[in-house]
Amino acid sequence: MITAFDVEPNKLIKGVAEKLKQDKVVMPPEWIYYVKSGAHRERVPQDEDFWYVRCASILRALYIDGPMGVSTLRERFGGKPGSKSGRMHATKAGGSIIRKALQQLEKANLISKDKKGRFVTKKGISLLNSVAKQVAKQ
Repeated sequence: MITAFDVEPNKLIKGVAEKLKQDKVVMPPEWIYYVKSGAHRERVPQDEDFWYVRCASILRALYIDGPMGVSTLRERFGGKPGSKSGRMHATKAGGSIIRKALQQLEKANLISKDKKGRFVTKKGISLLNSVAKQVAKQ
C-alpha cells in the first residue's frame, strides 16, 4: 500500500492542495493576499494557490512528524532573512496564517487536537494516502 511516506513531498503537497481546492474544504481568508508569511520574507506570496499549498504542507507535516503545535509549525515554516546585513538568524513564520489554517483543517475534521498538539485524523490520513496513490500512478 502506498502512503504519504512513499511519494515525493512536492508532488504530494501539490496534489493535496488541488484536492482541498476542488472540494472547497478550506477557503483562504480575504487578507491572505496582502500579508507576508513571516518576518523573514520581503514580499507577500506570489502564488495564487498559496493558502491551499500551505494547508496541504501543514497536513503533511502533522502526518509525518505530528502531533505538533503552532509554535513548532512556526519554526518549521520560518527561515532566514535574505536582504539584511549582519548575521543571519532564523526567524519564525507568521503565527496567524498557521493558526487559521489549523482551525480550518480542524473544522473539516482532517486534524484534531489533544494535550500534545494537533494530529491528523483518519479522514486526513485517508485523504493523504489516496492522493499519494494517485501521485504514484503518474
